[in-house]
Amino acid sequence: MSEQTSRLIRDELRLAQLEMTDKARKAGLGAGLFSGAGLLAFFGTASMITAAILALAIPLPGWAAAVIVGAALFAIAGMAALLGKREVSQAAPPMPEEAVTGIKQDVQTLKAGSHHE
Repeated sequence: MSEQTSRLIRDELRLAQLEMTDKARKAGLGAGLFSGAGLLAFFGTASMITAAILALAIPLPGWAAAVIVGAALFAIAGMAALLGKREVSQAAPPMPEEAVTGIKQDVQTLKAGSHHE
């Protein structure tokens, strides 16, 4: 039984390692894609901000148009920061869920088996 328990634990640890490696790979790819999208969105946003300032500069002085657009951007940034903080606080820590579930089941099985002996 000791040998089986050791093998079972090694198998569960191997599963946890594979699961975490897969999650890390996917997270890395996702982060790279987000970075590229963020850079493109940055340039697109800069172009739209410039267009908004130029449009407001028709009826207003240029400095006033820039102040109005800047204040609107700060307000939007504040709302995004609050929403982001809420989402981060709700995120669960990454865990190898299948391996943890498997280990819990194994422990229960071992406990049940030791009571029958």
